[in-house]
Formats: sequence, structure tokens, C-alpha cells
Amino acid sequence: MATPPAPGANSIAWLAWHTARGQDSWMADLSGEKEVWTSEGWVDRFGLPFAADENGFGMPAQDATRVVASADLLSGYLRAVTASTLSYLGGLTPDDLDEVVDKNRTPAVTRGGQLLSILDDNLQHAGQAGYARGILDRSHQPIN
Repeated sequence: MATPPAPGANSIAWLAWHTARGQDSWMADLSGEKEVWTSEGWVDRFGLPFAADENGFGMPAQDATRVVASADLLSGYLRAVTASTLSYLGGLTPDDLDEVVDKNRTPAVTRGGQLLSILDDNLQHAGQAGYARGILDRSHQPIN
């Protein structure tokens, strides 16, 4: 989980952690609720050497290598974030999706647009993790 597939690349552990942290922080912004990371004690369970608000955006490679966690811990956190996200989504109406949530960007960003951005980011990182897994698996197999 913590082995990068190539020098300077992100590990599966970092990709999974960053995916969950990104979704958690963005959804907290949208919902006005606290992040699952801190409110449910995940920050303490992980025990990472970063500030509690760290989510990996713009993180230097040498810090990314410090994200070491088991698959169980990572998947537990992602399940908790997903449950919080689904709870929030279940309370939205179609009109809520058209509400502008960021007027400082051009064009202004709607709630629906922000949700799509979160989904896009998560899918990209999931694909990266799958690709990294393939590289790592192949590197442990004999070449015929």
C-alpha cells in the first residue's frame, strides 16, 4: 500500500487517503458540517505526522511517502466519508443543485457542478490507484 510504483509517484495508500480526505473536506464545505476526519476521530486513528487539516492537495512527494496505513484503515475511513456524503446527497432537491456555491470563480460554481468536480477527482484517483496496483503486481511477477 505504501510502495510507490515508481520514484516520485504516489503510493496507493496516499491516493486512497487523499481521495477520502478531498471528498471529506469538499463535502464539509458544501454541507456546513464538520469533516468526518476530525469529528469521528479518524485523524487520531491514522496518526499521520501532519496538521489535522492536511488533505494532500499540493503535498510534496517526500511528505506523501509518509502516508502509511492499512487497507482496513483506509477503506474504513472512505466508507465513513461515503456514508456522510450519501446522507447529505439524500437531503438535496433538484433546485439545490442549481444553487451557486462559489461566486468567486468564472463561471460561478453551482452545488451540482461542485459535486461533479468531487466525483471527477475521486474517479481519477481511483484509476491512478488501480494503475499503480497493476504496476506493482507486475513488478512482482516473472517476465516470460
